[in-house]
Amino acid sequence: MTASSSSDQQLRLLAVHAHPDDESSKGAATMAMYAAAGVDVMVATCTDGSRGDIQNPAMEDAPHPKRDMAGARRLEMANAAAVLGIKQRWLGFVDSGLPEGDPLPSLPAGCFALQPLERATAPLVRLVRNFKPHVILSYDENGGYPHPDHIMAHKVAVEAFEAAGDADRYPGLGEPWAPSKLYYDRAFSPERFRALHFALEEAGLQSPYAERLAAWLEADAEGHTPPVPAHQTTTQVDCGDFFEARDDALRAHRTQIDPLGFFFAVSPELQRKVWPWEDYTLVTSRVPSELPEKDLFAGIR
Repeated sequence: MTASSSSDQQLRLLAVHAHPDDESSKGAATMAMYAAAGVDVMVATCTDGSRGDIQNPAMEDAPHPKRDMAGARRLEMANAAAVLGIKQRWLGFVDSGLPEGDPLPSLPAGCFALQPLERATAPLVRLVRNFKPHVILSYDENGGYPHPDHIMAHKVAVEAFEAAGDADRYPGLGEPWAPSKLYYDRAFSPERFRALHFALEEAGLQSPYAERLAAWLEADAEGHTPPVPAHQTTTQVDCGDFFEARDDALRAHRTQIDPLGFFFAVSPELQRKVWPWEDYTLVTSRVPSELPEKDLFAGIR
C-alpha cells in the first residue's frame, strides 16, 4: 500500500493514547512544537480514564473526581490540550483499570482491553479517514509499560494504520486514507534516563532514577550493561523549547500528576542541556526514509 496524498499543504499528526494524561507524559513537547509550527495535531484518547486512582495528594479530598472521575478527567484533558495547542477526540471506551494482586483479577466486563480488535479499532479508522494524518504516533507492543489499555492502544493504532487505506476493510467508515509513517514513542528510553541520572549526580542533586536504572541492570546476568531495548531510537525531535508547555500540560491533569513528583525531578533548563529531544522509533514508512531522522515528517515535506 502506498501513502495517500492530498492537495492541501497542511501536515497532520495523530497521536493515539490510552488515557487522558498519557498524551502529556509521552510526546507532549513534540506535539506542542509541531502545533506551534502550523502542523494540525490531534490526540485520540481511547478511554475515559474512569478507573484511574487519584495520584496527587493535594486532590485526595476533591469532591468532583470522587463523584465522577471520568468527568473530572475530561475537564483536565481539555485544559491540557489547550496548553499544548492541539485538538483532541475521545474514542469512547471505558478504562480497564490496572489489575493488581496474585493472581491478577479479571478485567471488568465491557472495558477497552477486552473489546474485539475490530470493534476497538473502528472509531480510530473513522477518525484516521476523516482527519487524514500523515504520521501516527503510538506505543510499542508492551504499551510503553504493560497496562492492558496501553497494549490495546498499540494494537488498535497498528490495525488502523494498516487498514484505514484499504477500501475493503472497515467499510462505511469514510473514504480510505493511508498514513505515510507510523512511529512508536520512546519517552521512557533507558538512554534518556541514564543521561538525566548522571547529569543530576554531576550537579550534586539527588536522582529519582537510580531505582529504575538498577532494575534495568538486573536484567543483565553480569550486571554490566542494560539489556538492549526491543526498539532502537531512529528519530530525535529537538523540542526542548516546549518542555515548559509539556510540564504545564502534565500539571493540568491534577488528579493524576503530583506537581512535586517524578516527572518534575529535572528542571527544563537541565533537560535542554542534557537531552533536548523526544525519542521515537520509525516502525513503518510508505515514503522514502533515511535514518537517523530529526523530523517526523521527513520524506513527506
